[in-house]
Amino acid sequence: MKQKVRFGIIGTNIITDQFIQAASHCEAFELSAVYSRTEARGQAFAAKYGVKYIFTDLEELLTSDVVDAMYIASPNALHAKQAIMCLNYQKHVLCEKPLASNLKEVEAMIAAAKANHVLLMEAMKTTLLPNFKVIQEQLSKIGTVRRYFASFCQYSSRYDAYRAGTVLNAFNPELSNGALVDIGVYTIAPMIALFGAPLAIKASAYLLESGVDGEGSVIFEYPQMQGTVMYSKISNSSLPAEIQGEEGSIIIDRINQMDQVTIHYRNGEVEEITLPQVEQNMVYEAEEFIQLILNQKHESAVNSFKFSYEVMRVLDEVRSQIGLVYPADLKEID
Repeated sequence: MKQKVRFGIIGTNIITDQFIQAASHCEAFELSAVYSRTEARGQAFAAKYGVKYIFTDLEELLTSDVVDAMYIASPNALHAKQAIMCLNYQKHVLCEKPLASNLKEVEAMIAAAKANHVLLMEAMKTTLLPNFKVIQEQLSKIGTVRRYFASFCQYSSRYDAYRAGTVLNAFNPELSNGALVDIGVYTIAPMIALFGAPLAIKASAYLLESGVDGEGSVIFEYPQMQGTVMYSKISNSSLPAEIQGEEGSIIIDRINQMDQVTIHYRNGEVEEITLPQVEQNMVYEAEEFIQLILNQKHESAVNSFKFSYEVMRVLDEVRSQIGLVYPADLKEID
């Protein structure tokens, strides 16, 4: 029998469901335990997936020796505390995006991973998709890049509740949420993966009364190009993403999925460069994480520490410019 990586799960939500369904395609994936703050929710989740071990005490899970790695999909404000705890118990950690609430938390998480010689990886799925790799490989075909544009505007089902007077997690600053970190990051992360950190940032946003951003836009300055992104949880858009070069443009249907990629050349020719992707596309991040563990690697070359650091540095600067402060920004890291 091939070696298995035994996973524990923190967070019982739709993202966790999607991850488990995708990771189940990985031969070495084994779902061993679930942590939930309530026994009833843990039992319900365990029954759905046939999970053997259920814990309501995270430390008890981490000292039980039933898991090798933890997948964290709890609210953003809990990422750093929970990840550092897991890392300190020598458990590998795959943590949902954004990796933490702010840069100081990211630094503390990276330090804990290095000190304990275990793997920490941000679960940014798009940078590991086959079609993102195609974009990286084919980028030179469009010549000198002059503009990066990405839009991700998706009306949140939770916004109706918000308008009715109920502030759910998605719009709660106590949990380090809002449009920028929830979906805006999908527009920013590919840009940083392709072109590195920007030289300058100019951001604007609409802040809701709850204290988080409902929508926003950012302009990024690079030595030879400009990046522009738009994001929203209070309106919809069907705009594709585009990377403009002097010889043509790469068109990406949806920046958060990248199901279809084409090159439109300046002379009018169109080249389809799309590769087939598994519909449950979180499988690629799961496989990357698992293979790193099996090969005893403690950092991804794709979703690296530097990548997560630069993405969070940009998110912090955008929040600073739009006046979005999280309670986590004012707290010491446990």
